[in-house]
Amino acid sequence: MRFTVDGIPYFVDHNRRTTTYIDPRTGKSAFENGPQIAYVWDFKAKVQYFRFWCQQLAMPQHIKITVTRKTLFEDSFQQIMSFSPQDLRRRLWVIFPGEEGLDYGGVAREWFFLLSHEVLNPMYCLFEYAGKDNYCLQINPASYINPHYLKYFRFICRFIAMALFHGKFIDTGFSLPFYKRILNKPVGLKDLESIDPEFYNSLIWVKENNIEECDLEMYFSIDKEILGEIKSHDLKPNGSNILVTEENKEEYIRIVAEWRLSRGVEEQTQAFFEGFNEILPQQYLQYFDAKELEVLLCGIQEIDLNDWQRHAIYHHYTRTSKQIMWFWQFVKEIDNEKRMRLLQFVTGTCRLSVGGFADLMGSNGPQKFCIEKVGKENWLPRRHTCFNRLDLPPYKSYEQLKEKLLFVIEETEGFGQE
Repeated sequence: MRFTVDGIPYFVDHNRRTTTYIDPRTGKSAFENGPQIAYVWDFKAKVQYFRFWCQQLAMPQHIKITVTRKTLFEDSFQQIMSFSPQDLRRRLWVIFPGEEGLDYGGVAREWFFLLSHEVLNPMYCLFEYAGKDNYCLQINPASYINPHYLKYFRFICRFIAMALFHGKFIDTGFSLPFYKRILNKPVGLKDLESIDPEFYNSLIWVKENNIEECDLEMYFSIDKEILGEIKSHDLKPNGSNILVTEENKEEYIRIVAEWRLSRGVEEQTQAFFEGFNEILPQQYLQYFDAKELEVLLCGIQEIDLNDWQRHAIYHHYTRTSKQIMWFWQFVKEIDNEKRMRLLQFVTGTCRLSVGGFADLMGSNGPQKFCIEKVGKENWLPRRHTCFNRLDLPPYKSYEQLKEKLLFVIEETEGFGQE
């Protein structure tokens, strides 16, 4: 349910993408012969809907969280785990001893930012970077070396759910496959590309080539390294004795991709989501996709258009190609939210380092934003997140380029009834 500017309630059906004044619960109309209201279901509308449901779950009054900067991790752990999930939905009053003052949100905002930087630090061995040059985070398979690791994962996920619930941002982001797990959406082979491009490309090669003609000998087992020790892991019972053939290679690719995306962290993942659902049931996030969830959790930073343009490179185009000039005209015309979506589409993340576009990271270290001339004018733009590259077909007009780019950055998943 939403309201017009005059306060008249109306209802949105996301399956049919329509609006109506008729209440689906009673069948009665809230307003006779009212003007037709356009269907809108963009990111902003989804956030408003999500905030509405968070308000419905919110509890009255507030709770006090007293932490010191020196022992931020342990203080926060002890206090968050001592409260009931219902208490953590109350307004937060964060206190740093010796810095007392009224917390109208600024202190809590700082606490979320500082604590996220602390608890998600890979030095604690609970999380690790998703790849060699990918600084998004995923659960560390070696986290079990911490004797209290499951309690810590439950605490961290309570904290992440609290950030979403209270509308606060965290300092560090996760990998896109991890966001998909939070959303309870399936992950598969394609999700590997953003976290392990070398492994992904090797599986694509296996998929597209006859491995028997190449005399490639593989089995349903894989070597894994944890804390410097390499062990063999069977992907299925007796996998080390089952040869991969042309007939069963699709099964192998599916299983090994699933293993790479989970890598023996099922126990940690379960503890993580137990903590999450205590605060914020996953169903309230069902309308978001993984990229939108990253923006919701990590925030939108202002993009410096001049910095972006100054550090872009081109293949088979030049700075004066009409398609390139149209591209930057398009980026200049859209708002910051859509610029973030475009950046996410091409690079896989909405986050930039302190160095801006000059330090944009790719699969092999710093990699500039690249636009390459590829495809036909009726094709959609394609992206290569590992290389920060946008394949931009040679469109014949600005309107055509704008239409195609808007389609690929605005396409979302998950519709239901509001």
